[in-house]
Order: sequence, then C-alpha cells, then structure tokens
Amino acid sequence: MSMIDHFLQPEVRPFAIAAVMIGIVGAIEVLSMLIGVSLSELLGKAISVDHNSNSTFVNALCWLNVGGVPLLVFILLALGLFSIAGFLIQDAARLVLAPLPASIAALGAVAAMLPLLRAATREVARLIPQDETYAVSLSDLIGRVGQVVIGPLDQGLPGRVRVKDVHDNWHTVTASAAPDSPPLQKGARVLLVDCRDRLFIAIAATDEIDVVKQVQN
Repeated sequence: MSMIDHFLQPEVRPFAIAAVMIGIVGAIEVLSMLIGVSLSELLGKAISVDHNSNSTFVNALCWLNVGGVPLLVFILLALGLFSIAGFLIQDAARLVLAPLPASIAALGAVAAMLPLLRAATREVARLIPQDETYAVSLSDLIGRVGQVVIGPLDQGLPGRVRVKDVHDNWHTVTASAAPDSPPLQKGARVLLVDCRDRLFIAIAATDEIDVVKQVQN
C-alpha cells in the first residue's frame, strides 16, 4: 500500500482531514498576509475567557492554555497533534490485529491530544512573547510577581516583564516602574501593582511579598 493509499483509507479519514486542514489554514494565512491582513492577528483577538468562571468548560479551556498562544497557533497545534495521534493509533492497531473504527480511533486521538496540546502550548508560549493573553484579562495579572526580561524599568521608556498567571501560564507584558520606584534592573523580581492603558506599573518584589504570594497560591 502506497503512502497516498494509506492516507485515503476510511479508518484514517478524520486524521487525514485534519492534516489537510493544516495546509489549508497555512495557505489562507500566507494569502491574507499578501493582501496586508493577518489571519492570525484577526483570530488572536476573537476569544476572551474568564479564568475566574465556575464553568467546567471555561476552566478546561484555561487548562489547555487557550489564549496563552495566538489562536491560529493553537488551532494548528490541535489539528497537528490530533492527526499524528490518530495515525499512530491506527498503525499500532493494524500491527496488533486490525485498524479500529474511525470514530473510536478519533476518541482515542482526542484523549491523547489534550495533554500533549497543553504541554505544547505552554512551550510555544515561552517562545512567543505577548502583550496580553486572551485566557485572562490584564487586570488578572495585577498583584502577580514577575521578572524583568527587558529593562531596566524606570519612568521613561517601558520594558518587559515575564509573569505567570493563576493557571501557571507565562505571559510577557509591557511595564514601567512606579513613580517613586528606583530603576528595576533586568532579572529583578517585581510586583505588578497597576495597569493603565495596557501598561503595567511595577515595584520591587521584596522577600516578604514573595512569601505572601506563595501562601496565597
């Protein structure tokens, strides 16, 4: 059986469709950039999830780090991991006895994909700094302790602070030092105390603050 024939078999059809969709979405992104409109930017602003919600569904989205990476990246990762997991499941089943029904294999692929998707989005989030996340609002990061990654922070040009939210997802935000604060050097631990027009205000994080945050978390 050739690779194309294998790709077209009914038992792997859901995973083949997912693989094809990756190519289609990628092509749409390239075409949209050629006309001056980025699909990733449009989708990146299309979702807002409140991590303080009591909804199980919303909390599941937060656990998957929805918003921790651009939405287009999240979709491509989900499709890719689903496709890979599905093909591997069917190949393993074929070696043991026979391929599984497509619906059963798809459920298995989803189960395998979810923890991998969480891990993948967390790693990608480390490589793609963002001014904000769409899984949490900017105000949710106030009171969090972070680290200056581009500094120093002073009352002049803003720098960048890397901070972790309540779901242990990392975000990189724009920040300046508080008016009465001395310059906060790169690598310094800081406390985000306010946010004005998407610009965070930071002060030095003392050992006492760190202890309080650890107790609260």
